[in-house]
Amino acid sequence: MPKKELVGKVVSNKMQKTVVVAVENHVNHRKYEKQTVVTSKFKAHDEENKCQVGDRVRIQECPPMSKDKHFKVVAVLGNVLGEKVEE
Repeated sequence: MPKKELVGKVVSNKMQKTVVVAVENHVNHRKYEKQTVVTSKFKAHDEENKCQVGDRVRIQECPPMSKDKHFKVVAVLGNVLGEKVEE
C-alpha cells in the first residue's frame, strides 16, 4: 500500500524538529451543492529545521514518531508568497 502524500502550508515551527502543516481540502456539500474548504492540521518531522512559517511543503506518511506525529517533511516546494526555495 503506497504511503499517503499531502501538500500544505507550514503554520508553526516553534517546536524542535517538528512543524505544523495545514492541508486544505475542497468538499462538496451534499444538500446545498456548495464547495467548502476543510482545513486539517498535521504535525510533521523536520529533521534539519529548514522549514519556515509560510512555506509550502510535501509531507509523507510514516510510522508514528510520537503521540501526534505521523508524517515527515519530504520536500520544501517554495514560499506561499511565490518565492522558490532551493531543495
